Amino acid sequence: MSSQIPTQPDHACLIVQGPDRPGLVAAITKLIERGSGNIVSLDQFSSDPSGGDFFQRVVFHRPELAAAKLDIEADLERTLTPLGMTWTLRDMGTPKRMAILASQSDHCLLDLLWRYRRGELPVSIPMVVSNHTTSAEDVRALGVPFFHVPSQAGPDKSASEAEILSLLRGNVDFVVLARYMQVLSNDFLEKVGVPVINIHHSFLPAFIGANPYKKAKERGVKLIGATSHYVTEDLDEGPIIEQDVARVTHADSAADLRRHGADVERAVLSRAVLWHAQDRVIRHGNHTIVFA
Repeated sequence: MSSQIPTQPDHACLIVQGPDRPGLVAAITKLIERGSGNIVSLDQFSSDPSGGDFFQRVVFHRPELAAAKLDIEADLERTLTPLGMTWTLRDMGTPKRMAILASQSDHCLLDLLWRYRRGELPVSIPMVVSNHTTSAEDVRALGVPFFHVPSQAGPDKSASEAEILSLLRGNVDFVVLARYMQVLSNDFLEKVGVPVINIHHSFLPAFIGANPYKKAKERGVKLIGATSHYVTEDLDEGPIIEQDVARVTHADSAADLRRHGADVERAVLSRAVLWHAQDRVIRHGNHTIVFA
């Protein structure tokens, strides 16, 4: 069973993006003040102050936020939409619902469940779905529902994907692929309707296909890494959220590289999940702005 989820009652997170222009920061802060909010943190970035793109994340406290949220959203619509800005406002007192898809390799899955149990991730986990049963006992021991959906042999995965979609639809806010060793179809990505986050075993692109650590050993690499990114129709080419590396030497075996790589994968994926759950990641085209 998870410890208390680290939510922030009566706190809202406002994400704003659009064409940069003078006065945006003032307009947004005045809007929050009009709504009786008190700004707790504010991060912003402009790609170019002359005609560039503006991105901002604001966390503010507002007593009885739930009752005031509709009025604040109406003010946002009146103020920001005419300026060409897009925005989202989320009540941080409600954790995002995160589903995990996994296969036999369980290091990323168990790390996320461990952090969830310790109350380090502001999420709820309504389910873990796997095409193998090897992690079922560990998942259920933490009070998380486990569903086994075997993968179909051959290229047509439509039946298993349909079963997974029936579990996810309406029950989750985002999905994490914790070394889920199946390629999701474009049809699945379109129908799931929520962001999907993946962890890849290297800096992208590198050493694709089977036995990546064996290939890395054969090439005599000195750095190994991991990349967490959003999943898109283009395999392993979605917007990158986080990356990291570990230094290795000629003395490391392929098993050593695999072990070091698993450590990096766990750390990179957990940071990506945390930042996404906290609305610190803004997608812009095929890249991201991360207010970490």
